[in-house]
Amino acid sequence: MKNLKQKLRDREEICGMHVCLTEPCISELCAGLGYDFLWIDTEHTAIDYQNLLYHLMGARAGGTETLVRIPWNDPIMAKRVLEMGPAGIIIPTVNTPEELDRAMKATLYPPYGNRGFGPLRAVRYGLEDTDAYIEATRDEMVRCVQIESEQAVKNLREMARNPYVDCFVFGPCDLSGSIGKLNHVFEKQTSSLIDEAVAILKEAGKSIGVSTGSSDKEVISYWHEKGINVLSAGSDYVHIMEGAQRELAMMRNIQCVK
Repeated sequence: MKNLKQKLRDREEICGMHVCLTEPCISELCAGLGYDFLWIDTEHTAIDYQNLLYHLMGARAGGTETLVRIPWNDPIMAKRVLEMGPAGIIIPTVNTPEELDRAMKATLYPPYGNRGFGPLRAVRYGLEDTDAYIEATRDEMVRCVQIESEQAVKNLREMARNPYVDCFVFGPCDLSGSIGKLNHVFEKQTSSLIDEAVAILKEAGKSIGVSTGSSDKEVISYWHEKGINVLSAGSDYVHIMEGAQRELAMMRNIQCVK
């Protein structure tokens, strides 16, 4: 069976969901549903390092690989997360080839990068051979970066040449904001930028992703029809809210029946 890295390299169509709440049982529960990955978000949530560690444990117990989005393109933030041993990392707001190079070097040990050495959970606290880990992590770690600005789209042809990136992921809301149209994700100007980027990434043979909080079929179909093969959609709190709203409406309807 292929792992997440292989699926991304082969540009397969894969599905993930966002984990935003701090309770790690959510990751354990959702990891058993059959997603290709769980996107554990530390950029826009209250998930701290301790919560993150428990989420990673829960996801592993449930049998699903994890991608952790860090808050910024920062090597210190990346290092601490990587020591916990997720399948991969998502780095937001990468706008230039230089920023991309810095992001990738933060995930690579010397001589390829400048990641500091000190893996803990990533080597099962010393039960696994560290030299083997040093050699393997360069090829096995999943590395995703987010395209969230017009500047990134304009630099994308050169950025797509970077051999270490497994998937370029659109952050469509921030992308729309970069052209003064915040949250106008489906308008022509934003849509045209995304089409331009998709064409570049397809030509480069890269997996293309999108992060959307929506669980609406039409929205998700829109992204799929754009040519995006990695769909990360919905989230734990969205699923709770939608399920609760349906249940409440059903109960109110029963009570109103005479």
